[in-house]
Amino acid sequence: MVSSPQTQLRRITLQVSSNDRVGKVEIAADGEGLVSRAGTALLAELSDRLGLTRALSELLGDTRERRGGHDPGHVLRDLALTLSDGGDCVSDLGALRDQPDLFGRVASSATAWRAIERARGRLDDLRAARAKARERAWTAGAAPAEIVLDFDSHLITAHSDKEGATPTWKRGFGFHPLLCYLDATGEALAGVLREGRAGANTAEDHVEVLALALEQIPQEHLDRPMLARSDSAGFTHDFAAALSETGIRFSLGFAITEAVRAAILGTEESAWQAAIAQDGCAREGAAVCELTDSVELSPDWPKGTRLICRRERPHPGAQLSFTDHDGHRFQCLITDQAGTDLAALEARHRAHARVEDRIREGRACGLANLPFREFGPNAVWLELALCSQDLLAHARALVLTGELARAEPKRLRHRLLHVAGRITRSGRRVTLHLPRRWPWVEALVAAFVSQAGFDGDLDPRFRPGERRPSPDVYAEEVPRGVA
Repeated sequence: MVSSPQTQLRRITLQVSSNDRVGKVEIAADGEGLVSRAGTALLAELSDRLGLTRALSELLGDTRERRGGHDPGHVLRDLALTLSDGGDCVSDLGALRDQPDLFGRVASSATAWRAIERARGRLDDLRAARAKARERAWTAGAAPAEIVLDFDSHLITAHSDKEGATPTWKRGFGFHPLLCYLDATGEALAGVLREGRAGANTAEDHVEVLALALEQIPQEHLDRPMLARSDSAGFTHDFAAALSETGIRFSLGFAITEAVRAAILGTEESAWQAAIAQDGCAREGAAVCELTDSVELSPDWPKGTRLICRRERPHPGAQLSFTDHDGHRFQCLITDQAGTDLAALEARHRAHARVEDRIREGRACGLANLPFREFGPNAVWLELALCSQDLLAHARALVLTGELARAEPKRLRHRLLHVAGRITRSGRRVTLHLPRRWPWVEALVAAFVSQAGFDGDLDPRFRPGERRPSPDVYAEEVPRGVA
């Protein structure tokens, strides 16, 4: 006689350190309705509320394999959720698939791979879906106080031979995408996948990414003042001209040439003004001055271009190519912004360094690894990685507050997305129970309540069983020692 799975369950005791207050913990594999990614369901619901899922379904619906198959928009949305959740390959979609109580019917890895393959020539549709979701997010309150576009490139290492993977300028091997982020919210506006040998200062690529970024900004915000920032990689006449033609101010890193060096050394000490930090306070040992009248700038630069220089004491170990007799470190920028407060203009440019934080977040959301052999699917993967960053950015702006509204992906996962819960059903009512003692449970419940208040007219309508439930959420006391 074969015993049932229930009678085969065994209870074991987990022995922990004697210094630990928990002591012995009894473990039993007999839990019912338990889920491990209750917070990720918040992002799934938010993507529906903002219309992302429906937009993907409508724009890519013609790529559906068969009438009874998975909706391609739903599959791509689930892949973006997987990246927000911490996945870095298609098979990580299983983290959602194994929890149908939260995420409904999720496609297999093979189906997801085919959905990406069919979307390889539909990047414009993917971007249009992201733009529609962004428009609703900004209408709901995620619009930034000011629009500052930060451009930067990033190297992605490839550990095998892939289409488009080539040697890079850092003597590595892989890809060299160019990206644009919105500084105020951290939204990933645009990106293009490029070969590893692509130049960091290719003007044509910067102009292309600029056009893609502007397509992501809602129409009613396009007439607002904008600033584009880049390090010296964006220091090209064509890129500056493209920005000037579209009415966007620029602040770009500038190379220190022999003429600039001579102008710096010839500047009177009285011309230097105290530099300021990002909080507006004076920065000790740093100063700025304007060199526009001391250096003959090329007439190819847009009218009104100014050259500003910053000096400061170098940090220990800094590699310097040029210093004055006092051992200062110098950095220059060009800008067409008006104003006499040089310190404020220079500090605003220096805030471009925050783009490194955005790229680090991107690496945590799928940009660290391009999993396919062919270039086209990897370009789709890049768009999904940008989409996953947008989901987290919109969650921070719309439904999270305090420290969590500034948290990076890793912290959000540890505190909200990966929290355990329990699903119960009573009649037609589905309830998600969260642990009452979890330190951030109130923030998570409040986030569910906040997103539930968004207009849901754009929610997708899938066949019964294809869409996950939208549960009521509340915190409950979880008895100690119960799995």
